[in-house]
Amino acid sequence: MLEIIAIPAFRDNYIWALRAGHEAVVVDPGDAAPVLAWLAQENVALKGILITHHHQDHQGGVAGLLDRDPGLPVFGPAAESITGLNRPLAGGETLQVLGLPVQVWAVPGHTRGHLAYLLEDYQFEDALFCGDTLFGAGCGRLFEGTPEQMFQAMEKIAALPDNTRIFCAHEYTLQNLAFAALVEPENPAILARIEACERLRQLGQATVPSTLAEEKATNPFLRHGVQAVAARARERNPEALLPVQVFATLRAWRDEF
Repeated sequence: MLEIIAIPAFRDNYIWALRAGHEAVVVDPGDAAPVLAWLAQENVALKGILITHHHQDHQGGVAGLLDRDPGLPVFGPAAESITGLNRPLAGGETLQVLGLPVQVWAVPGHTRGHLAYLLEDYQFEDALFCGDTLFGAGCGRLFEGTPEQMFQAMEKIAALPDNTRIFCAHEYTLQNLAFAALVEPENPAILARIEACERLRQLGQATVPSTLAEEKATNPFLRHGVQAVAARARERNPEALLPVQVFATLRAWRDEF
């Protein structure tokens, strides 16, 4: 049976470990130390590494993990500079991860070659490891891509089943919900999610993964078609008439928030 475990790293990163028995694969190991500590504590052998994009807090631990096992397969975007990359991907591939099929998606926007990994039928749900594309109640900054690219990536994610679990890489949910409440102050789902996430953080628990249904109800970057959201965007940019323009306006607003 597959388990998905969050390994905290740095101030607000999550390294996701996919574990089946005494074998595991990790997603975005920005730091080797907490991964190695977890492997030793759980008596688990690392069998592979999945990288979503090239930022150091997502791949900085690869070298240290390869020092322990130089033969580890390292999957990641061929279009980016990834330490130890020996399984380059472009999107559209299907991998076998611990015996389970994982779809590789190209989701440029945050970075030029950003990938996401979709594990289908994890405990009767899909699980999406999306790096810094979709966050709890937010989305990644556009460091290298365009609003159009990120918009298309978000639309692709939005087409997944509502019970898809979203495994993003950072504990940003409360900050993003503060912005969501500014965009939609009358949305009761946002207010309820703020309360729920505050309780989780007070208990030292993660606010992620979320479900896609939660994101559709509270994430402004998936709610560009909602009249109230579009109207708020047009208060800042009257020319934001198309959905992608509403999205771009929201992203620029969030950058200033």
